[in-house]
Amino acid sequence: MKIHSQTMELAGTAGTDVHEVTGQVARVVAGSGISDGSVLVFTPGSTAAVTTIEHESGCLSDLRRLLDELAPPDGEYAHNLRWGDGNGYSHLRAALLGPSLTVPVAGGQLVLGTWQQIMVLDFDNRPRSRRVVISAQGE
Repeated sequence: MKIHSQTMELAGTAGTDVHEVTGQVARVVAGSGISDGSVLVFTPGSTAAVTTIEHESGCLSDLRRLLDELAPPDGEYAHNLRWGDGNGYSHLRAALLGPSLTVPVAGGQLVLGTWQQIMVLDFDNRPRSRRVVISAQGE
């Protein structure tokens, strides 16, 4: 079994940033020489997440609205009381979606639905650079 890993950096703002990374992940898989297996997309940190959704303005607006309802930025969070950084909501949003995603690879291609794209979401309330680890494994 082969394993091929690469990292990339994504610049963020002080809001909820949604980065569509399907093309970058597909290029890593193509460069790996792996025909069949899987690819893991992972972002280190506790205020970012990786998921799939259609990269369409309505879907993204709906996702932001849902996250605002579940974990509003102006909510009361014990984390904020302890650390005073105001990003308690960011941690909860990231925990709901999770830091990683695994996608099957068949014939050297990502196995995704027609309207399914890979997204990295940065929820932190301050600008930061996000590292994303892409690790393809297989034959």
